[in-house]
Amino acid sequence: RAEDLTRNQGLVLGALAHADTPLSAYQLLDSLRGDGLKAPLQVYRALDKLVERGLAHRLESLNAFVACADEHCHRTGLIAFAICSDCGKVDEFADGVIEERLGEWATAKGFRVERTTMEIRGRCSSCQKPA
Repeated sequence: RAEDLTRNQGLVLGALAHADTPLSAYQLLDSLRGDGLKAPLQVYRALDKLVERGLAHRLESLNAFVACADEHCHRTGLIAFAICSDCGKVDEFADGVIEERLGEWATAKGFRVERTTMEIRGRCSSCQKPA
């Protein structure tokens, strides 16, 4: 809930929500300096809490963050992201079939899954259209 966020968390989440592409912590800091954020630690603390609460996600391959596109995604075991290599657009999705298959594999191997995040790289439909 927005009213439960600190000022810095609200600023960071707002910046992520209005961004067209994932943002690094330093890009967030640069865009929020005018709002009073001066130190990287302020941004990292806000990001840590937003990720912990399921309001933002870290894209590990990009070392960048996006606002959560699905308010219920933290209730599922699988979070997946399709990342366009050309324009940088990110689509968040979940797929029950993939989640089930990974769960079966983990059970068979005796592996206890704590978190599953998939990042798929490619070109979005807009970037595939002929010029």
